[in-house]
Amino acid sequence: MSHLTELKDKIRTALPELDVVIAWGESFDPMRATPLFIYEEKDLDKMVWGPECVHNTATYLTGLKDKKVGVVVKGCDSRSIVQLLQEGLIERENLVIFGAPCAGVMDLSKVRAKLGELGRIEAFGADGDSLSITSAGQAHTLKLAEVAADKCAVCRYHNALVVDHFVGDPLPPTVEHDDYADVAAFESLSVDERFDHWQREMERCIRCYACRNACPMCVCRDHCIAQSRDPHWLSAADDTREKWMFQLIHAMHLAGRCTECGECQRVCPVDIPLLTLKRKLGQVTRDLFVYEAGTNPDAQPPLSTFQVEEENINERGW
Repeated sequence: MSHLTELKDKIRTALPELDVVIAWGESFDPMRATPLFIYEEKDLDKMVWGPECVHNTATYLTGLKDKKVGVVVKGCDSRSIVQLLQEGLIERENLVIFGAPCAGVMDLSKVRAKLGELGRIEAFGADGDSLSITSAGQAHTLKLAEVAADKCAVCRYHNALVVDHFVGDPLPPTVEHDDYADVAAFESLSVDERFDHWQREMERCIRCYACRNACPMCVCRDHCIAQSRDPHWLSAADDTREKWMFQLIHAMHLAGRCTECGECQRVCPVDIPLLTLKRKLGQVTRDLFVYEAGTNPDAQPPLSTFQVEEENINERGW
């Protein structure tokens, strides 16, 4: 029995007690899934599960706080649920969590780099690590490892960390320890090179706020500093300084909270590598506070508490 069939069976049983179940469904072509809101049993016919299920389903939970909600998650999505629970932004008793092992998700920009612009996708399939794509009558085969999202290469959470119904056999982590090699490689550049890099990237930003809107931890959208005029921290000017300021504020507001799901980078229409900023702050949080966001439901987020002296911060040595 496939993971999809088992998930559908679990959801079908639980659905009468739920207001809605959030999963993934068919989109405008079979290679792209879209968030699916399941209200009735017939909606299950639209549900899909596989490497095309890239969206973080936890993003919608804070908007359904007073509902009894089922949610299907990958391991990285479940980290966001853990963090939202830690911050009291959702309530565990209102959630029913469904999970299955995730071997990785596709990065469509990598697919385009491999195969070019394919146009209309006629068929898509995934069998283990092999992906099959048919476009314009021509069949293509790729390995998932070749086109997987960067986050999948360092994933240690292929299975949901909090779950009520789990199907399939848990997968071992891709790596035992995330050494943040990508961050180290970037930091090996000179200060001028790093500044020039971000200057080029931020020039391309169109301030669409897709990165903010897709982030499961950005919960103050009605009061976002990017659009507030009282106080007026940012202008609407389309210049690089204002764009850079927004992205820095966004990153700092996620310090100690970002679960590195990569949604900000995935949805960026101009492919700015935003996850690099978030991963740097994740590295700092781990090293200073021995804390990794969204991995331990019983942990206290370090920036939500106060200690006179932090063990790894030598304030007296300055």
